[in-house]
Amino acid sequence: MDPNRYRFRSLWNLDAPPAAVFDALERVDRYPEWWPEIRAVHRIDDGSGEVVCRASLPYELRFTLHQVRRDPVLRVLEASMVGDLEGRSSWTVTAASGRTVAVFDEEVVATKPLLRRLAPVARPVFRANHSLMMRHGRRGLAAHLH
Repeated sequence: MDPNRYRFRSLWNLDAPPAAVFDALERVDRYPEWWPEIRAVHRIDDGSGEVVCRASLPYELRFTLHQVRRDPVLRVLEASMVGDLEGRSSWTVTAASGRTVAVFDEEVVATKPLLRRLAPVARPVFRANHSLMMRHGRRGLAAHLH
């Protein structure tokens, strides 16, 4: 197994209409307004942007997102990633029991040299860092939507 390859899945249960959740998630350039770890997003064009993230650990991740799919009917967003992380990510937004569930899936390879060197021993810490970032994102989006 490649210690630099990661697969993540996060489920966000939100008390907001699916359309409002989808609308917020497709506006990546506004993530820094409600997601503390997304430090900056610089729009390149309508379908891509440069993203800077920093969670609890003392390093930044920089990558470019390129929109691959946007389906407002099925409420699916997919993007490819190139930079310190390379791979793909997606959001799927569905209604469930009067709430909304946003599912985030990500499959990436860490290319940042620091992460690659430390992965054999720090992989569990990197995964925990990602988990914390996702919890903050869910909390931030919930507050943003109310």
